[in-house]
Amino acid sequence: MISVQEFLIRARLEHHSLEAWISAGWLVPPQTEPELMFSDVDLARAQLIRDLREDFGVNDEGVSVILHLVDQMHGLRRSMQGLLDEMHARGRPADEG
Repeated sequence: MISVQEFLIRARLEHHSLEAWISAGWLVPPQTEPELMFSDVDLARAQLIRDLREDFGVNDEGVSVILHLVDQMHGLRRSMQGLLDEMHARGRPADEG
């Protein structure tokens, strides 16, 4: 887990930006008690948000849409992997349908 201070340094963020991104739901820290902590996935997500805003000029609404699509894509990948794992567990190769 990554502390807030380390997260801010590694993500190259100001504290007010972090607070805004958490309020917007763009970042959801896995631990809030006894203190706020972040994961490596949160760090990668913060870096993506920063890149979208600073390098590509994406506005807040656009960032929300992009993050939603990224989350959907990851959800679909997990679902597909679950189906493949189930098929392999049943002894059926994925290409036999």
